[in-house]
Amino acid sequence: MKRWAALALLLLLPACDLHPIYSGGSTGIAATALSDIALAPIPDRNGYMLHQALREQLGAPVAAPRFRLEVELEDRILGFGIRTNNSVTAERVTLRARYTLKDSSGKVLLLATAGSDVTIDRVSSDYAVVAAETSAFDRLTVVVAQQIADRLSVFAKAGGFVPAAVPVQ
Repeated sequence: MKRWAALALLLLLPACDLHPIYSGGSTGIAATALSDIALAPIPDRNGYMLHQALREQLGAPVAAPRFRLEVELEDRILGFGIRTNNSVTAERVTLRARYTLKDSSGKVLLLATAGSDVTIDRVSSDYAVVAAETSAFDRLTVVVAQQIADRLSVFAKAGGFVPAAVPVQ
């Protein structure tokens, strides 16, 4: 009986109208749309790291991209947990990105946010704390870049990218 139920589910699967986002490989809708995006500069160290991670996710840009992605970053470190000597025992490291996808005329096509956080232990060595915070932000930029690229891929596959006549400068 279980085999028949599994077989019936397999036969019904094509009817659910699911399609892979990256179908077509490098010539598919999502891949070509992602490579058609220019990245605006993002200030500060975390912005640079996010820019690099996004470029890895989106792929090499075309010569004259038709869309522009602008990102505003908010990073925060919040201490919590208090020892008997009033020192902090742990920190919550948060990275949030508000991003806007625009076409060549400046029309906003997509406005969304992405973010993640991680908790680190606060030790007695200041050097170790700074290294842990830096490492946490580096890891968070990769996570946030993946979230942004995934959202842009879904947006592209759903037909959200409209043709623009003039490349973005």
